[in-house]
Amino acid sequence: MAEANLDPVFQIQRVYLKDVSLEQPNSPEILLNQEQPGVDIQLGVEATPVAEGLFEVTVTATVQAKIADKTVFLVEAKQAGIFELRNMPAEQLGAVLGIACPQIVYPYLRGNVADVIQRGGFPPVHLAEINFQAMYEQQQAQAAADAAAPAAPQIIV
Repeated sequence: MAEANLDPVFQIQRVYLKDVSLEQPNSPEILLNQEQPGVDIQLGVEATPVAEGLFEVTVTATVQAKIADKTVFLVEAKQAGIFELRNMPAEQLGAVLGIACPQIVYPYLRGNVADVIQRGGFPPVHLAEINFQAMYEQQQAQAAADAAAPAAPQIIV
């Protein structure tokens, strides 16, 4: 009888742009404004099992530029990857999905966001490098704190 191969497996199956949108709700008037817009960037990471040993990891970016209360542009992009992860201890699986996989997907997201913004007629916005390990550890600490906090009493009327 052959021995079962229990070596950990980590392979990239595919990296792809899942969704992207660009909105310029106040064009062309806002383009005549010479003020520097303020830019707000939000990032998120999500991991979803898709089959036995296969996971989709999605990194989402929302980039909004505003002048005063008017939106110059809004870009929402989701870059994803399918990863094969097998024979990994459960305590390592979360870290691989929350740190290693996003680090692989994120550079593609950065390039696509900069390209979409530039194709929209604006100087590209280059997303900063992200420390996914620190982000993951912060999320784990927050989840632990939330679990340890006593539930607020419910008032039923």
